[in-house]
Amino acid sequence: MHGGEIYGEESGWLEYRLFEQMPGTKGGLWTYRRLLCDPHEITMFNWPGNDYRDRSIIDCTPEQAVKALRDAKLVSLGFLYWLQTQAPELRLRPDVMDTADGLSKHPYIRESRRIQAKKTIVEQEVSAHHQKGPRAAHFADSVGVGWYPIDIHRSGPDDVGASCRTKPFQIPLGALIPVRMENLIAGAKNVGTTHITNGCYRLHPVEWNIGEAAGALAAFALDQHVTPGAVRERPERLERFQASLLGEGVPLAWPDWG
Repeated sequence: MHGGEIYGEESGWLEYRLFEQMPGTKGGLWTYRRLLCDPHEITMFNWPGNDYRDRSIIDCTPEQAVKALRDAKLVSLGFLYWLQTQAPELRLRPDVMDTADGLSKHPYIRESRRIQAKKTIVEQEVSAHHQKGPRAAHFADSVGVGWYPIDIHRSGPDDVGASCRTKPFQIPLGALIPVRMENLIAGAKNVGTTHITNGCYRLHPVEWNIGEAAGALAAFALDQHVTPGAVRERPERLERFQASLLGEGVPLAWPDWG
């Protein structure tokens, strides 16, 4: 997780270092999350340098969780201090973040606990190493789409992380529905993924689509007087639900590029 996103203003050192683009990369570290702002440029730092992985905030006491969150903030502040040795103009922006210290209001949790779902998405269904066509594996119960590489940051000193390309993928409704519970719908990165596929389904646009589909499913199930799982189990009911999503402008499949 991140102890807090760091915002700062452009400086000469940043211009020569953070704006550099190495061959084969997507751009400089400053520009890839730069926010348009007048009169000064502002960027959000989201680097491995401010990842915190020393302690967990689950399966612990509230006091231990508070200590871990405090330590995570210190990691971000230490990272900022290191940057300021070369770029003294770099500073936090409490006015932008609306916090007293200028860090984010909440930590960014990269991976969460996940439900045991009716459908668990696996690496072989989305990875470009396994899917040779223009799109990832087709899910007949799709409730949305997404596309992002499998991106797993290190979670400890002995973990090297993982990264690989994916094909444009779908969000299966079965990943939102638990195997056992009938009155629960997963609405974010707690859907039925593995540790690997969480690396591409955890991104904000995909989460937003999952949340939108979860809310629509709850409303549809209430209207039909059925459980969420029953929407997926009956093909004609699933088709009506998918039609309602399409009517709201939610794409269910990527175009076939041939």
